[in-house]
Amino acid sequence: MKNLAKLFALTGTLFLGQAMAQAPAQIHEQVPGYYRVAVGDYEVTALFDGYNDLSPGLLKGLSADRVRALLARQKIDAERMPTSFNAFLINTGKHLVLVDSGAGHCVPQTAGQLVPNILAAGYRPEQVDTIFLTHLHLDHVCGLSDAAGRAIFLNANVYVPQGEADFWLDPAKEASAVGHAKELFETARTALAPYKADGRLKTFVPPAAPIPEVQTAYAVGHTPGSTVYRFASGGAAINFIGDLIHAPAVQFPHPEVSIRFDVNAKQAIDAREQAFTALAKNGEWLAAAHLPFPGVGHITQSDHAFNWIPAFYGPYQRAADVPLLK
Repeated sequence: MKNLAKLFALTGTLFLGQAMAQAPAQIHEQVPGYYRVAVGDYEVTALFDGYNDLSPGLLKGLSADRVRALLARQKIDAERMPTSFNAFLINTGKHLVLVDSGAGHCVPQTAGQLVPNILAAGYRPEQVDTIFLTHLHLDHVCGLSDAAGRAIFLNANVYVPQGEADFWLDPAKEASAVGHAKELFETARTALAPYKADGRLKTFVPPAAPIPEVQTAYAVGHTPGSTVYRFASGGAAINFIGDLIHAPAVQFPHPEVSIRFDVNAKQAIDAREQAFTALAKNGEWLAAAHLPFPGVGHITQSDHAFNWIPAFYGPYQRAADVPLLK
């Protein structure tokens, strides 16, 4: 029996060694970066363009120790906050709308996945007919054009809130800007240039509606013309809030925290608190440029703090199509 046991042990060891030696190679690739949710009769597709790491030192309004403690609760590195670049497609049945375009070629190390993910999601860039920009920072406009300055969306009109155009596209303001700010002006102007040349760059003043399906509202502070876009259908609605939030681990529990990128910190804080309070009350969907992908979900409120409820992953279907078990 001892010899038989040794034989089984030896055989098992040999089989284990062979199985380990024959294990397949690791893949080292992620799934395509798109996610769909139905909002009434509208189909919303979140698109992952990439990400970047932000320094917690950019946040203003809390001590560094408190910020580190909040990050630690979410297992986030104390020195680097990973931040998604999200864009969104809305298929209304009449229009294929893109909200923001990601960082594109401006952050080549970790971004530039917008077009591959549009294709993976079953659409093509030339099918987009309308583009809404929440504001004109580089991580929202650089995906409009390639590194050579050519338009990527050949059949789309690009809509820019008037407050953004008056600031970022004003030659006098660009000439007076210094340092990194000057680059932001140049980047916005360059990304929009091919659309302007073709007569496809449009401006509007919220609450004007460039297409019937959208409602618009200024939410200024992060930039002078930051705008929220709301699409409603069949009793449901989704709000595209741009950069009302950058650091969810900190700014949901402490909405009074601003970030260095805010042009007017007080206005940015007020805009965030007003929008989040309304969304917590009405229960509508929100979609944000810098929340963890897909950046779609709901908000609840506890006193002066907010809680993030990300979208539940599942098959694409409307709520009315889901069977209710009793």
